[in-house]
Amino acid sequence: MRNKRFFIVLVGALIFGVLAAVSVSRYLSSAQAYTKNLNKVAVAKVAIPIGSKIIAEQIMVVQFPKESTPDGAFDSVEKLAGRVAVVNIAPREPITESRLAAEGTAAGLSAIIPEGYRAMTVKVDDAAGISGFIQPGTLVDVVVTIDPEGMGKQDPISKIVLQNIKVLANGQNIDKPENEREANSVKAVTLQVTPEQAEKLALAATEGKLQLVMRSQIDQGNEETKGVNKRNLLNSDNTAQPVPDPGALKSEQPKSENRPARRSSSSVSKPAATAPAPQPTPRTQVEMIEGAKKRNVEFP
Repeated sequence: MRNKRFFIVLVGALIFGVLAAVSVSRYLSSAQAYTKNLNKVAVAKVAIPIGSKIIAEQIMVVQFPKESTPDGAFDSVEKLAGRVAVVNIAPREPITESRLAAEGTAAGLSAIIPEGYRAMTVKVDDAAGISGFIQPGTLVDVVVTIDPEGMGKQDPISKIVLQNIKVLANGQNIDKPENEREANSVKAVTLQVTPEQAEKLALAATEGKLQLVMRSQIDQGNEETKGVNKRNLLNSDNTAQPVPDPGALKSEQPKSENRPARRSSSSVSKPAATAPAPQPTPRTQVEMIEGAKKRNVEFP
């Protein structure tokens, strides 16, 4: 009887042992397969500001699944040390080739200028700089007020000379502030322009007065304008236009109604006065008395 119980316990222990061994084997096989499906990816250990040179202490290597590995990712710290970031890189964010300047690029403003473009600085005041709300990354139009004839500003004209220009820096700052809603008063703004645009901007800054006009990040279209001088400024249409909602697209903005022009009182035609009806010709009347009766008789 005791041998039978011992045999049952032994068989049960063997069964549980086999099941445990199979489970551990499967777990190890799965873990090994998962490990083979991982890639080493270098990520930022701390925030890396735009235009700064990356150092080894700012990077760490983690494991990423192969199907989730970003394109252009790096697998070691050595390959990233000394490279310059062209965008702000957040902590735990993978560092890819598209976020870096070309090898050998120096840190600073020159690292974020695209090929074929130039950085040009213009002086601004609180009015021209939109009260300090122009931050790096803002898109602006450049308006110049200039005397086209060069005769003492007898008939100056205001005209948009550059459109959809990116702001690279305000003052010495090439990065956006932590609170973008706060104005930052500066005396100079650096713009990203092509060589041809740089020539226009230099002439406009020398011969006239510049004004920067902020535009929406989603509105990058081109607007054709004729400019305005004193004469057509006073004679231009001053009809009130409906105000769109903040951030509305052009297709979402209310359309202005085509109202007929108001006519002056002198141009309004008055209805002709109605001629009075002719009065009937009075007839001669004679009063006749017949006994107790009295009556009037008319004669033609």
